[in-house]
Amino acid sequence: MNKWKELVAFCAISLFCLGAMTGCTSVSLTAGDSPGSIEHRRGNGPPPWAPAHGYRAKHSYRYYPDSRVYYERSRGVYFYYRNGEWQVSASLPAEIRIGLGDYVTVEMDADRPYVYHSDVEAKYPPGQAKKWKGKGKKKGKKW
Repeated sequence: MNKWKELVAFCAISLFCLGAMTGCTSVSLTAGDSPGSIEHRRGNGPPPWAPAHGYRAKHSYRYYPDSRVYYERSRGVYFYYRNGEWQVSASLPAEIRIGLGDYVTVEMDADRPYVYHSDVEAKYPPGQAKKWKGKGKKKGKKW
């Protein structure tokens, strides 16, 4: 009977140590930038496009809803959709025009903002910039 107690105690301690070493994490799957691709994100908390309280996002973008263009000031690059795929460039093609004041600031952990474009577009649909003026959803507003 004594060996049985030792075995149970050993198993309990082993399971506790194993649980402490692996931690409590979760894996969530999000849509990637192309059909069929999936990006794995580890950890708990909000998705990369939604800021957590007291947390500073790694990337800040100016999103121009009417043109569906992202601009990252820190790297000086634009992200835009053209010819069926997302492009990255230091300048925009001549056919894409943006209104300099018609943007919202979007902060996220992703270095490719288009991965979460459907979420951003749902929050800031094209043609609705007038709604955001004067309501705090324009320049510098985190979401």
